[in-house]
Amino acid sequence: MELPDHLAELASTQWGVVTRRQLLEAGVPPAMIRWQTGRRWRSLLPGVILLSPGLPTWDQRLVAALLAAGPKSWLSGATAAAWHGLARADNTLPVHVMVPFPATSKQIAWVSIRATSLTNERLVQRGPLRVSCRPRALVDAAAQACDDDAARALVIAAVEDRQVRIDDVQHWLAVRRRNGTVRLKTAVREAATGLWSVPEAKLAGIVRASGLFPHVMANPVLVDALGRPLTTPDLWIDDVGLALMVHSRRFHAEALDWDATVDTDEDLRDAGIEVVGVTPNAIERRPEKVLARVSSGHARASRRPRPNVTATPRDWMSRVSG
Repeated sequence: MELPDHLAELASTQWGVVTRRQLLEAGVPPAMIRWQTGRRWRSLLPGVILLSPGLPTWDQRLVAALLAAGPKSWLSGATAAAWHGLARADNTLPVHVMVPFPATSKQIAWVSIRATSLTNERLVQRGPLRVSCRPRALVDAAAQACDDDAARALVIAAVEDRQVRIDDVQHWLAVRRRNGTVRLKTAVREAATGLWSVPEAKLAGIVRASGLFPHVMANPVLVDALGRPLTTPDLWIDDVGLALMVHSRRFHAEALDWDATVDTDEDLRDAGIEVVGVTPNAIERRPEKVLARVSSGHARASRRPRPNVTATPRDWMSRVSG
């Protein structure tokens, strides 16, 4: 059927998705809506219709979720994080939506709707989509993550990629409700210290918790006596000039192949630096042996003069931007 001009214009602005109420208000008879749905149109959610028979795109699903949740709703959590392109956030169901109190939280098919009293954020508007701001989306997505490692990876990656500012993330962490607060505070604290991956964060936790090593830095800027840059160690114990490196195919293969990743340690050794390499598997399964290896490396490094290298902590607050 030919849609009235004003309805066709509305459907276009909503990317081909409309509500049953919008059709009725435009003068489309209920019998016609029933006849078209399942033939030329497709029902996406109760009261939400796609004006074509094919499968909806992901963006059309997002519009449908907002139409089902109401005009004051916005995309949130993992859905908003994926829309913002945050690393390690994927487009998966359910679609997460927030609505302001006094509305109630509920599940409508593949849409998860959560009521909130935190409504003072500046939403991002793109066409028919209303989306949570990036730092709040990150915090909520990390709280929704399947486990602590996934939450930490999400936050660390977002900070390292300069997609959020630490102080913005801390703001939303401070004002949100308490569920997931411990995992979020841990993730933000590790991101703020410059750790680039979950294995590095776990290694830092093992080393620092031992209380055996002073002046531990994460990913410092390292230069030799002539001011030439050296490979950045994952962790650096400054009193003796000891570099700790996490060697992992999974976490390094995107930038370098495995052999090249290991070979980059050679410039550290050429500068007289003691290097201890560990794997994520060892960090996870045998932390006591990892700590023993670090202690042995520290003892070896202490038996020779400290190499003439300078380690400077990175200014992480200036590296991340909104």
